[in-house]
Amino acid sequence: MQHTIDYRLLSKTVKVILVGAGGTGSQVLTGLARLDRALRALEHPGLDVVVFDDDTVSDANVGRQLFYPCDVGHSKAEVLVTRVNAAFGIGFKAFHARFDKNTAPLRQHGESCIVIGAVDTRKSRQEILAFTQRHYVDYWLDIGNRAGDGQIVLGQPLREGEKNWHMRLPLVTELFPSVLEEDQPEDDLPSCSLAEALERQSLFINQAMATHALQLLWQMFRTGVIDHSAIFVNLDTGRVNPLPIDREAWLRFGHRTHRKPPTRKPR
Repeated sequence: MQHTIDYRLLSKTVKVILVGAGGTGSQVLTGLARLDRALRALEHPGLDVVVFDDDTVSDANVGRQLFYPCDVGHSKAEVLVTRVNAAFGIGFKAFHARFDKNTAPLRQHGESCIVIGAVDTRKSRQEILAFTQRHYVDYWLDIGNRAGDGQIVLGQPLREGEKNWHMRLPLVTELFPSVLEEDQPEDDLPSCSLAEALERQSLFINQAMATHALQLLWQMFRTGVIDHSAIFVNLDTGRVNPLPIDREAWLRFGHRTHRKPPTRKPR
């Protein structure tokens, strides 16, 4: 089954909130700059991107993330945004701050919004989930990975008080509730060196995850429809498996949807 993208995303400026500017986030940001340029060439108004990350560049980040030795000690978000703005002549915004549920909506009235989570901690996902429940967010694109594999999940958030509706794309927290469990280990422990970091993650896993996530966004904007809402990537086996937009497929993950869509109030 196919999912049709809301026409507003295809005809108006889209606010994109990128949470995380590390291994995956740094790769995603450069891709968003290319996506913005491509959309504008196709007469789409483009993307209004803001990036949140409260971390600074360390020596261990150089080589595995998109940073140079001269970036060490500086804000990840500010370094990356300054670089892509200069390269593409755009106006993306950087916030050297931790993203949380109390963050201002940032979107203009009537503006569509996509949140991209390039984080791997339960706390960060909890904050993103709470934010989407408080504010109008059209899609939450979550990108998570381990040493050599990971998953990309595109979901449609529900605000507090809203009811589930037929064939709503499930969130990562609905397909994989364990990402919010308190006893899950954190995956963003600092490394003292690049060699130590590479013991925990493959050199190119973040790039691979970002590429597939960006391709999903490109397909959304280019064709207006998608036939899968999640992708599983495994660099160790060389396999990439999409999860089709299908009630039975979601049910295998324990996620249920209503058979008939409830009436939704206009946003």
